[in-house]
Amino acid sequence: MPRGVTERYRGPGDLPQVLPLFPLRGAILLPRATLALNVFEPRYLLLVDYALAGDRLIGILQPAPDAGEVESPSGKIFPLRRIGCAGRITAFSEGDDGRLMLSLTGTARFRMLQDVESDEPFRFGRVSFAEFATDFTSGHGEDDVDRQRLLTTLRNYLIANNLSADWDRIDSASNERLVNTLSILSPYGAEEKQALLEARDLKARAEALVALAEMELASRDDGSGTSIQ
Repeated sequence: MPRGVTERYRGPGDLPQVLPLFPLRGAILLPRATLALNVFEPRYLLLVDYALAGDRLIGILQPAPDAGEVESPSGKIFPLRRIGCAGRITAFSEGDDGRLMLSLTGTARFRMLQDVESDEPFRFGRVSFAEFATDFTSGHGEDDVDRQRLLTTLRNYLIANNLSADWDRIDSASNERLVNTLSILSPYGAEEKQALLEARDLKARAEALVALAEMELASRDDGSGTSIQ
């Protein structure tokens, strides 16, 4: 990540109080981690154009459980989760079919306060970053993470699922980058993803990741065939 991408935001007052919103079930974003998005719906292509013409910031949050099972519900009145994360567009490319591939770098989490009316086909939300002031401090809480337990659990999970990983990159990643990236990439459902997003600090998020992986591994060991994925 280029130095300065998120460091320009030093506190809640450095981010806007109104954000264009990209509601997407199963997707979360966290500070200084990256979320890749494949954007193809016309309303969200317009949202990206809007963001690129301004401060490049987008609010990522999930639809609320009672919005149904659709990944991205239609319309502008379906209920939303209350906690999301602001992301800055740090890279994008356009395909021949008009799709956009975006890389969003997380800045800080926010609480959704209310919808803001507009004539655009996408939603805007009035948000507050006040309760997530520590998100603006790079590496906050890293020393409290049990890195060895996290890595051991990750290795066991990968082996059980016949997956590989770039261990050189993993070993060189900071605790914050490792925990937040694993949370974003984790294969769990919307509820588990939201719990990871809302974890009070990095230690709690790492412990939640370990617990989720251990639950899945245990469910396979007991022969039940069940999974939390």
